[in-house]
Amino acid sequence: MLRTFKFRLYPSKAQSIIFEQTLETCRVLYNNALEERKNAWENERKSTSYREQQNNLPKLKSNKSSLQSVHSQVLQDVLHRLDQAFHNFFRRVKAGEKPGYPRFKAVNRFDSFTYPQFGNGAKFRDRKLWLSKVGEVNIKLHRGGPFNGWIKNCTIRHDVDRWFVCFTVGLPDTKLGKREIKTAVGVDLGVTNLVALSTGELIENPRWLKHSEERLAVAQRWLSCKKGSKNREKQRLKVARLHRKIRCQRADFFHKLSRKLVDSYDLIVFEKLNIAKMIQNSYAAKCIVDAAWRQLVLFTQYKAEEAGAVVQFVDAANTSQQCSSCSTLVPKDLSERLHACPACGLVLNRDLNAARNILMRNTVGLTGRACGSAALAGC
Repeated sequence: MLRTFKFRLYPSKAQSIIFEQTLETCRVLYNNALEERKNAWENERKSTSYREQQNNLPKLKSNKSSLQSVHSQVLQDVLHRLDQAFHNFFRRVKAGEKPGYPRFKAVNRFDSFTYPQFGNGAKFRDRKLWLSKVGEVNIKLHRGGPFNGWIKNCTIRHDVDRWFVCFTVGLPDTKLGKREIKTAVGVDLGVTNLVALSTGELIENPRWLKHSEERLAVAQRWLSCKKGSKNREKQRLKVARLHRKIRCQRADFFHKLSRKLVDSYDLIVFEKLNIAKMIQNSYAAKCIVDAAWRQLVLFTQYKAEEAGAVVQFVDAANTSQQCSSCSTLVPKDLSERLHACPACGLVLNRDLNAARNILMRNTVGLTGRACGSAALAGC
C-alpha cells in the first residue's frame, strides 16, 4: 500500500531562494506547455502529447539557463502534471460533468515540485535531505521517518512561509486480514452536529471557519487597503497564516476522530452524500464546506485499511425522515431537530435517528453487535 508522510524542512535563506526560483521556473514551464497545446489545437487541430513535449525539453534547456538550474526529472514531472490535467478534463467531458479546462498558473499559484524517483536527485545524507541543485537541507524527521517502506518519490511544498517535504512511501503488505465484525456503528454527518453515532453520541460541529471569520475579515480589509507595497505582502502572509491555522485545526480534529472510530468499531457505515449538489444551496454552502465531511471519510478509510476495519456506504435518501424503529416516513424540515414518530411514538434527536437508519441499512441480516440498533440496545 502507498502512504504519504509529511515532514517540515528548514532550508537556509539561500536554499529558500533556490526553492522559490524552482517553483517559478516550473510555473513558467507549465504555462508555456499549456499554451503550446492550446495553440496547436486552435490553429492546427493537433493534439500535443506528453511524450512530444518531454522530448523537446533538452532543446528548451539549451536555450534557457533557468531550466538548466532545475533537475531534469522535476521538469518532466511538470509536464506530466499538465498531461494529467488534460486526462482529467477529457474524463469529465466524457462523464458529462463540468469540464474545467486546464488553467494557466498565476504567481503564487504553483506551490510544489516533485522528484519522481527518490534516489535520483533526492536522497538522505546524515539525517538531512539532499536535493539536486539545492544541496543538503535540514529536515525534522519526527515519527522516526518513513523507513518502514521504500520511498518512491518526494514533493517539496511551499505552505505560506514554511517548507515541507512529502514522501510517497510503499509499505510492505502485512497481509492483515479484515477484523471479525463484532461492533458496528452508523455515522450521520451534519452541520449542527458534525457527527452523530448510532451509539447515541453527538459530536458538536467546531465551526473552525466561523470562529475565525471576524479575524479574517479584519485581516482581509487591511489587505485591501495596501496596494502594491511590501506591507501588502506582509499582510497577505497574515491572511494566509489564518487560513492555514483553520486548515490545520480541521485536519487535527479529523485525525483524532477517525482514529477513535477505527479503534472502537470493526464496521463503520457512512451515508453516500452528493456534496457537490448540496453546496448549490447558497444558504448552507459555507457551513457544508467548513464541515469538510469528505476529509473525515478519507481519513477514516485509510486508517481502517491499515487496521483491518471495514468502511461502507449506504444510500442517504430519507435517513432523517424514516423512523429507525418502525420505518414510517415522518417528513420534517431542516429546522426541526427532533424526530417524533406518530406511528410508534419514538422521540429522538433527528441526527441520532439518521445514524441508526444508516447502520441498519447496512447491517440487515448481519450477525454481531450493531451498536445503537433498537434490537441490540444493550450494545
